[in-house]
Amino acid sequence: MKTSPLLSRILGVSAALVACVPFYAQAQAPAYVSAPMVTLNAPAYPAHGAQACGLFETCATTKQGLGKGDFLIRLSALGVLPQDTSSRVGVIGGRVSASNQVMPELTFEYFFTDHISLDLIAASTRHQLAVQDSALGKVDLGSTWVLPPTVTLAWHFRPHRRFNPYVGVGMTLAFFYDINPAGGAVQKLDLRTTVGPAANVGFDYQIAGNWFVNVDAKQMFLSVPAYINERGGGVGPFIHARDSLNPTTVAAGIEYRF
Repeated sequence: MKTSPLLSRILGVSAALVACVPFYAQAQAPAYVSAPMVTLNAPAYPAHGAQACGLFETCATTKQGLGKGDFLIRLSALGVLPQDTSSRVGVIGGRVSASNQVMPELTFEYFFTDHISLDLIAASTRHQLAVQDSALGKVDLGSTWVLPPTVTLAWHFRPHRRFNPYVGVGMTLAFFYDINPAGGAVQKLDLRTTVGPAANVGFDYQIAGNWFVNVDAKQMFLSVPAYINERGGGVGPFIHARDSLNPTTVAAGIEYRF
């Protein structure tokens, strides 16, 4: 089939234009540079339905029980029960007695290992003193405050368990201050600082989160020298007495682990 010269010329020009299109488009297209991807750190929100762990809540991250590295502060109600197991009273004879007392107690405790902890108790109590069954009957001596800081090294039987009983041994240093003689025949009263061994038994129980309850009983062994009307300080005779005070302390309180 023959084509006219005019048609052939038109087809040739069209083919040339089509061939030039890719080259022209490539030359005219703007150059784009790949930009780096920017990642925005979205704020961390709890998973749907999850809640922050409260001060009094036990969560998945809460450690069970007590163990190495734990530090506790405990506030307790403390009962001090002097035993007065033996006394020696010069001149008038008889025996020394001290009254019972209840006061707050603050305790600091640190766990060196899962089983071994060291604690320090701080409490001060006021006691009435008297000589019983003397040649003069009952003789009121007066009152005194005592500060007996006690350091105890304890062995804990069940580390990392909610219920953890323990036993311990330690030392007590007893300071007597604000001593008030009874007056009358007792114008002067002096009680000397004393030191003695102590033993204790108790348990910790985890109630929620880092909160625990504690029950503790200590037996202290203190032989206290007392000087009544020393160097002619009163109208009565000078009396040197010694009392094996040996107080038993019973405490119950709440503690928090840091």
